[in-house]
Amino acid sequence: MNLTITPSQLGDKPPVSKAYPAFMQQIGEARFREMVSQHYELLKVSSIKGLFPIDDPQEFANAKKHAADFMIQICGGPAYFNASRGAPQMGRRHAPFAITAEARVVWLELYAEVLAPLVNDGVSEENIESFWRYLEVFSKHMVNTPSANTFKF
Repeated sequence: MNLTITPSQLGDKPPVSKAYPAFMQQIGEARFREMVSQHYELLKVSSIKGLFPIDDPQEFANAKKHAADFMIQICGGPAYFNASRGAPQMGRRHAPFAITAEARVVWLELYAEVLAPLVNDGVSEENIESFWRYLEVFSKHMVNTPSANTFKF
């Protein structure tokens, strides 16, 4: 399975393609929410844990729910995110958080960990890869802070 992370830097905004709707159909809503929850549990103990409300159990649960609602909607499921939070406007929603290219890589690496086992749940590699491609490009849009190793002349 190809879950490759391509380089990114502040300002990269390539066109985003949504995952195949078959991904949502194969994984189902309950397993989708479980996958997002697993991802967040990994984030909770990662080097980027400071980007998440890990010290407030209710806020952390809300963050998981909002993330799952958004991803389900993006993958062709019900418009839960729009119903509860309004239009996504993800760049604006993430603006208060310092997201570097390095943080993006960590976020994606942890998603790769929870996506790979979906093959064992009967989700096709093709559909997993379509979701991965969405995450991989979408995440470039979320980088909003220069990397520590970025030099300005």
